[in-house]
Amino acid sequence: MTDHSHHTGAPRDTETDAELEPGTDAEAEAEAGAEAEAGIEAGADTGADAGLRDRWHDTLLAARAGAGGPDPLPYAENLLARWAEPQRRYHTTSHLRAVLEHVDTLAGHADDVQAVRLAAWFHDAVYRPDRSENEERSAALAERALTEAGVPDAVVAEVARLVRLTVTHAPAEGDRNGEVLCDADLAVLAGGPQEYGAYAARVREEYGFVPEDAFREGRAAVLRQLLGLPRLFRTPYGAAEWEERARHNLATELELLTSSAPG
Repeated sequence: MTDHSHHTGAPRDTETDAELEPGTDAEAEAEAGAEAEAGIEAGADTGADAGLRDRWHDTLLAARAGAGGPDPLPYAENLLARWAEPQRRYHTTSHLRAVLEHVDTLAGHADDVQAVRLAAWFHDAVYRPDRSENEERSAALAERALTEAGVPDAVVAEVARLVRLTVTHAPAEGDRNGEVLCDADLAVLAGGPQEYGAYAARVREEYGFVPEDAFREGRAAVLRQLLGLPRLFRTPYGAAEWEERARHNLATELELLTSSAPG
């Protein structure tokens, strides 16, 4: 997801890759190959990744609601391989894990927490920092993969809707699932000084191809846009626990960006 927490305003390459084009035979072949090779691409089997696999397994079975389906593990391997791609610096398995943990914190607010958890897994599954269609491609991937994995159509549709919502992070009033996913995704903005500094640094690394002046200009515009919102967080917990600290972090980064800019 190229979310509002780190849009830079940099030009986007709108060229599409055939292997990623939703609905093409080339992508279907690429998906099958990725599933077969995911364990190799993902690298070492760490304990942290094992925990994520367990989470995926439990979430997928719960979303199936007793219906049968294929082995959940290949889907976890494919997703973890995607989250470990080399172009990622912020949108990594660490971000996935953090979003899932924040969803746990906010779970009581959701109408369908399993759909929200599945959306967390898919919301950055397709991610290229130089592309603008990541959310749509991620939603299309969720629609294909979850249908094949035995998830009911209504849940698949809700997951895809939630993934697409991360374009704007602006859920409608009363969209409790959307409020939980968006708050969980933006909770990084409310980290402590070191955590927030590390987040901002990783975003800059992810946009390393953008010249410094252009990055500063685009990033500052994003920060001003966020600070201009009436509220960043929509859940009661997010509003109470994260809003004030997030606004302080955003204002501090904006000040540092503008005060240290070349004259």
